[in-house]
Amino acid sequence: MQEIMPFVSNHPILSLAWVVLLILVIVTTFKGMFSKVKTISRGQATHLINKEDAVVVDVRGRDEYRKGHISNALNVQAADIKKGSFGELEKHKAQPLIVVCASGHSAGEAAAKLSQAGFNNVSVLKEGIAGWNSDNLPLVRGK
Repeated sequence: MQEIMPFVSNHPILSLAWVVLLILVIVTTFKGMFSKVKTISRGQATHLINKEDAVVVDVRGRDEYRKGHISNALNVQAADIKKGSFGELEKHKAQPLIVVCASGHSAGEAAAKLSQAGFNNVSVLKEGIAGWNSDNLPLVRGK
């Protein structure tokens, strides 16, 4: 404990970087805990799809979608969701939505926009289609 102050005075940039990272971890943790949009596992997703009639919203491009998507997934571009153009999603407002992208990183923004637009139960699939495929879960090709 006595070595902390000399370390901080000798390495101010490193100490500042550590404090910034600590703050970012805390903010990210609290943001995730209080967010309306939850990140769910593949097991939770299959449960929602099979038991609660969840609608899968694939926000990838049309070519990626055709290469392989979750059965009955709706392909709605992330750019369209950002513009507020939800298309055929409007009729599924009461159902749980699972937003899917390629790796699970870009779906969060689209899911947040859907949640703001009044969709009640919006989730993001952890690791996206890449994780789904790595677990050898079924993908539909074509269409």
